[in-house]
Amino acid sequence: MNKIKVGLLGIGNCASSLVQGTHYYKDPKAQVPGLITNNFGGYYAGDIEFVSAFDIDKRKVGKDLSEAIFQKPNCTTIFHEDIPKLDCTVQMGYILDGLADHLPKYHEDQRFDPLDDIYNSYSEAKSDVVRILKESGTEILVNYLPVGSEKAARFYAECCLEAHVALVNAMPVFLSQIYGDRFKEAGLPIVGDDIKSQVGATIVHRVLTKLFEDRGEKIKKTYQINVGGNMDFLNMVDRSRLESKKISKTKAVTSQIESGIDKDDIYVGPSDYIPWLNDNKVCFIRIEAEQYGGVPMDMELRLSVEDSPNSAGVITDAIRAAKVALDRKLAGPIIEASAYLFKSPVRQFDDATARDMLKDFAKPTQNAYNSVPSVETKTQ
Repeated sequence: MNKIKVGLLGIGNCASSLVQGTHYYKDPKAQVPGLITNNFGGYYAGDIEFVSAFDIDKRKVGKDLSEAIFQKPNCTTIFHEDIPKLDCTVQMGYILDGLADHLPKYHEDQRFDPLDDIYNSYSEAKSDVVRILKESGTEILVNYLPVGSEKAARFYAECCLEAHVALVNAMPVFLSQIYGDRFKEAGLPIVGDDIKSQVGATIVHRVLTKLFEDRGEKIKKTYQINVGGNMDFLNMVDRSRLESKKISKTKAVTSQIESGIDKDDIYVGPSDYIPWLNDNKVCFIRIEAEQYGGVPMDMELRLSVEDSPNSAGVITDAIRAAKVALDRKLAGPIIEASAYLFKSPVRQFDDATARDMLKDFAKPTQNAYNSVPSVETKTQ
């Protein structure tokens, strides 16, 4: 199989874990746990090759990607330190709304230390990014922009369309819904939106919610509270940047509650930034339900997980799904991958069904379909 030529947008903790992982899993025959899918359509984790990278932090821009992933404010666990030079230099990105106003109040080891914007106009920035994507041979761009970067996310989606590059959207701007039709018209796959970690807060909450539904116990109230100490949680201290994130996380859970739940009886979202937690995320889930005879019951759960490796294991499948879609000349939202791997696909399924769809799609001989007939996307 050929290498999968990937670009990274945002060289933070998630990118660091992903790059480390492609080398950790370099031997496809090694029995190393941690992957959802080992052989995905004939591609292995070690087939991912990074050919372009963008960031705005002065500690990363201009460095080889192999060095940039270990720079501050990155704080995730280093599980594979021996990364060879990748001959992929981190380029300056277009800032737009990628920087929250409150960040300068924090120590530079905890936040972005941005370079001045080098672009005088939108068109100049777009022309340069498109050129870099084309010259590097990027096939798939992974969007790791900070939560709340609505304008920047759309900017890079436009760049992908012009450069003829597939998009994997790991962050909660609903690009698959907004741009799905345009990617389909361009003959390009888009996979997303908003990554669902391997065993993280959302997937655990969804599975428990579905369990209550399947066992006939009506959920009356529930919450999911998350705290962490990485740049993602620091960015989300600015509540104005959370609208899409809260929508994404909430709908991922409510989609499993067939009997419905009042909006005032569910809270799902990030809650606070605790610096000493670093890349560790701690989640608290509570579900209150009504069992036989109307008797109340409740359940509480605490989950502690290293956030970025938890994400990278899923992105590894998403990248390979995008490549398989390119090989099969599939275009638009790739629901077979998005439904299981992301919080906000264009159509929700229960996780068991979504898992079966992904497994079928990953079979090397599968004649996968492009979309579910009832899926509709809307260009805005």
